Amino acid sequence: MIDIGANLADQSFAADLPDVLARARAAGVDAIVVTGSSEPSNAHAQQLAKQHAGFLHATAGLHPHHAADWNDDLAGQISRLADQRAIVAVGEMGLDYFRDLSPRPTQRAAFEAQLGIAIEHALPVFLHQRDAHADFLSILRAHRDALSDCVVHCFTDTRDALADYLALDCHIGITGWICDERRRGDLPEAVTDIPAQRLMVETDAPYLMPRTIRPRPRTRRNEPANLPWVVAAVAEARGETPDAVADSTAAVARRFFRLE
Repeated sequence: MIDIGANLADQSFAADLPDVLARARAAGVDAIVVTGSSEPSNAHAQQLAKQHAGFLHATAGLHPHHAADWNDDLAGQISRLADQRAIVAVGEMGLDYFRDLSPRPTQRAAFEAQLGIAIEHALPVFLHQRDAHADFLSILRAHRDALSDCVVHCFTDTRDALADYLALDCHIGITGWICDERRRGDLPEAVTDIPAQRLMVETDAPYLMPRTIRPRPRTRRNEPANLPWVVAAVAEARGETPDAVADSTAAVARRFFRLE
């Protein structure tokens, strides 16, 4: 299995990251893409990828929550990491109108600027969208032909939104949201619409702990070792075996991120 999105630069992993990585390996996780979402986390993710070369890989970007922090220094940081091929994708980037922690025009400007960096360096993009489908789709559609590849990470939207992304030849990342019977809506049905060559899995750790884990964990912090529960839920929804989903999604991730 490959976890395409884990926020291992988060402070919650500072004290026991070696144990977290050991548990991930023991659970059958072969590689983890560490998400960069701000200037400090970009640097930390890249450092972790260097320390654990071959197992950890990094992205670099600016989450829409922090879009007000976009500036020339941050753009330069992402561009330098892209130049050095120290990252496997640009992002996390996109739009989030659910919380509106940055003004919407600022989010859109930061999103477009990062898409430009990805285009310039021919890197795929790692995308975030929540409650902003119309604007997100419009911006993505305007740039899609110039982008090498893209994944809509942590997909939680409607079946119609999924169809829009698949029509743009996007990849889709599925998290433990599919394990949450309270919030997942029609996601189990929608996941059957995703072609195998476009489907990937992720934990989004430390968030989105799968509710299907038994026995129930004592902590609310999610981690990559819980990826098998996501794979199992995806497999059940698609009428496939967990091994088949694990193998297929790992192959897609290796190709998408150009992992060695």
